[in-house]
Amino acid sequence: MVEKEIVCQLSNGLQARVATEFITKANLFKSEVSLIKEKRTKNCKSIIGVMGLALRKGDVVKLNARGTDEKHAYENLRKTEKSGDFAFFIEGV
Repeated sequence: MVEKEIVCQLSNGLQARVATEFITKANLFKSEVSLIKEKRTKNCKSIIGVMGLALRKGDVVKLNARGTDEKHAYENLRKTEKSGDFAFFIEGV
């Protein structure tokens, strides 16, 4: 299992378009991947789960990957992603 804190860097918070990109990427991996915010764990492969976290800029969440390709999944999902002018996540606080 790989689990580390990441920080949301989206200026308008996590909105549907960017969440969809993140979920699409998460679905490329066999591992279970989740985001944890304030003891709430949500599946990164579910739009309802990810949007339910209502992430705002500066929110700290844990990214958890568990499975056969967990390291690869974590490394690919934690990297700063660009979507238009928005940086998605950065690692650590």
